Amino acid sequence: MSPFGHGALGRVVRSGVGRRRVQTVVIALATMMAVASAVVAGALMVAAAAPFDHAFAEQRGAHITAQFDPAAASAARLAETGKLDGVTASAGPYPSTAFRPVDRAGLRLPTLTLVGRSGPDGDVDRVELKSGRWAQRPGEIVLTSSFEGPGIEIGSALRTSDTADAPALSVVGFAVSSSRTADSWATPAQVAALASGGRPVMSQMLYRFDRAGTKEQILAAREKLAAAVGPGALLGTQSWLDTKRAADQGAAATVPFVMAFGVLGIVMSVIIVSSVISGAVGTGLRRIGILKAIGFTPREVVRAYVAQALVPASVGIVVGVVLGNLLAVPMLADTESLYGTVPLSVAWWVDVAVPAAALLVVGLAALIPARRAGRLDTVEAIAVGRAPRTGRGQWAHRACGRLPLPRPVTYGLATPFTHPVRALAMLLAVAFGTIAATFAVGLTSSLSAVGSSQDPESRAAVTVTTVKPHAIAPPPPPPAGGGGESPSPASGGVAGTPASGAADPAEVRAALTSQAGLGSYYGKLSAEAAVAGVSGTVRISLYEGDARDGSYAMLSGHWITGKGQVVVPARFLERTSTEVGDTVRVTYEKESADLRIVGESFDTSGNELEIHADMADFPSARPSTFLVTVRPGVSADAFARKLAAVVRPLGGDATTVPPAEQKGVILIMEAMALLLTLMLVCVAGLGILNSVVLDTRERIHDLGVCKAIGMTPRQTVSLVLAPVAAIGVIGALMGVPTGYVLHGLVMPVMGRAVGTGMPAPVLDVYSPVHILLLGLGGVVLAVLGALVPAGWAARARAATALRTE
Repeated sequence: MSPFGHGALGRVVRSGVGRRRVQTVVIALATMMAVASAVVAGALMVAAAAPFDHAFAEQRGAHITAQFDPAAASAARLAETGKLDGVTASAGPYPSTAFRPVDRAGLRLPTLTLVGRSGPDGDVDRVELKSGRWAQRPGEIVLTSSFEGPGIEIGSALRTSDTADAPALSVVGFAVSSSRTADSWATPAQVAALASGGRPVMSQMLYRFDRAGTKEQILAAREKLAAAVGPGALLGTQSWLDTKRAADQGAAATVPFVMAFGVLGIVMSVIIVSSVISGAVGTGLRRIGILKAIGFTPREVVRAYVAQALVPASVGIVVGVVLGNLLAVPMLADTESLYGTVPLSVAWWVDVAVPAAALLVVGLAALIPARRAGRLDTVEAIAVGRAPRTGRGQWAHRACGRLPLPRPVTYGLATPFTHPVRALAMLLAVAFGTIAATFAVGLTSSLSAVGSSQDPESRAAVTVTTVKPHAIAPPPPPPAGGGGESPSPASGGVAGTPASGAADPAEVRAALTSQAGLGSYYGKLSAEAAVAGVSGTVRISLYEGDARDGSYAMLSGHWITGKGQVVVPARFLERTSTEVGDTVRVTYEKESADLRIVGESFDTSGNELEIHADMADFPSARPSTFLVTVRPGVSADAFARKLAAVVRPLGGDATTVPPAEQKGVILIMEAMALLLTLMLVCVAGLGILNSVVLDTRERIHDLGVCKAIGMTPRQTVSLVLAPVAAIGVIGALMGVPTGYVLHGLVMPVMGRAVGTGMPAPVLDVYSPVHILLLGLGGVVLAVLGALVPAGWAARARAATALRTE
């Protein structure tokens, strides 16, 4: 049974929907775009809030990854720990060791944790294969998917060390472990073979507990494990909470700006729908009076007008849900790739909650003006019709008439005061559209600045390496969910140190300095180092020469200017409880140096630590890359070709640096911002279109009189567009500053979500030209929304206009 009734009431609803075609289309499109953007925003917020949780649950991740000494705890004894109180599932023991592989070019990769497993499945930590297959025999290895790239692919050979007789392992697959239990996997026999070469072997056990949601519960479980195996047997543990923190930190950067766009979309939809329904009631007073005269009750009138809003809104909501789901798929693809094959499609409850909320919003927005229609007096409604109240806006006409402007313009400027509520709705539509555009321009500019600041090597024109570019190893795998981008091999970010067979850096440097057209250069080496007070290793970038061209944006302090200095990210200061001015001991290979922290760098690489120091502090370090700028007027391609001809016989190479590209989460956020902004601007334009259509129809008799006494079509257009342009100017003056302030509020929150502040180059992205163009954009938006009804009014004949009333 229809909730709006049958018979006469149903015919009234159908007649209203069909007769008010513009309003019907505006409601449908406005709700469609609002729902689509809300579905995308909701899906992104759900994915950003808990991508790790989805993957962890699907893969039955390990709450605790424990390493035991096999000499102190036998396999049988470790298996018994899986029966302890509170343990709901366990897997292992698996043999585990650490090794530092060398690729076919002789470049050493970061130290990897290798675990021997006969297959990817298990009661705990069901590893997801991204490509290839699992290792089935000795001599095969599966790597974490972060290593997959041009340098390492399926079929690549990795030697287990840089010794001449080191065995080789063939890469047969790439996989993802949500709980990060290992960097690589092989058969247990392969791990045993490596152990025979003198590498220490541990026994890895994986556990799930019935209570593991807090740090205290994890510590209690660890103590229980240690007590069960005896003193000295438990060598170390890794908590899933630490991995989750790193993962959520990387994805959390999307939440603040998605919430900002979501709020803008909700407010915009309320404004547009309320304006449309209010206008429908205002222009249908005579019809309402006639309905009451023929027997319709006030309740039936209210139901009829609410239905006239809900019918097109329902169509728009259905289409919006479908569109939102389609648009969300590519937005979620990048996040899905970080966590395996766990489906990160739109959550079912988002597809239910958003349409329900949209129907509620439309219903409430329609109910207020509909109740006004129900309360109207029958005689007054028939007598007044759609004419405005007597005397409304007369003072505005008198005031505008004194302006030194053409009469059609002054007449048009006074018309918004006849319907102040409608004019306010139009003003808010322009303002919110301008806010969205201003915020989006600032957001995308800031994200571009973030991407370029995290890839300083892209500022160079030519990269000179001591090994062939195709042989450069990929960067070390970031922690799960890391929100930043590691330097790409093409841009000089070499993550490893060259072994035998690499070119002599001194010879490469001599060849470089002898080239005509050289502007400036600096040497760089990216490797691993140990820092006192920090467990494990950290990435260290060592610089030779004047490295100001390769500096990162600074949050405080300054970039390195010589020996004895180190620049660190904010996470380093937080983790080590240090501050700028303190001294830390850094060890590279077998050399140690006490370095003073002189600056805090802007770093978005998630939970990973990267520090920057002068190469002179470690005499054994040699640059693996030279980043070069050329003199003005010198072709970088020609310079690179000439230099390559000299350094290739030495074992190195020279290539031009490709333009920096935005990748990963930054590209996703930029696309999301542009999409939501386009939707909001379109909704704003539809709201303006509806308001101008209503105004034009109400004034059609006045326009007919004006045309009859000689008003030209051009004057008619100026009459219609003048008030809209004025509203556009005021809306832009409101929207641009608000969007500017919103950008200044959201960007620092996004930075704090990934554990860093925001430097001035990332925040100060608006120039006076940007502000001016955005202000003009608000006026253009208003005028574009009014062009269609203005053209219709200009083409209407005087006699037709007079009969239309």
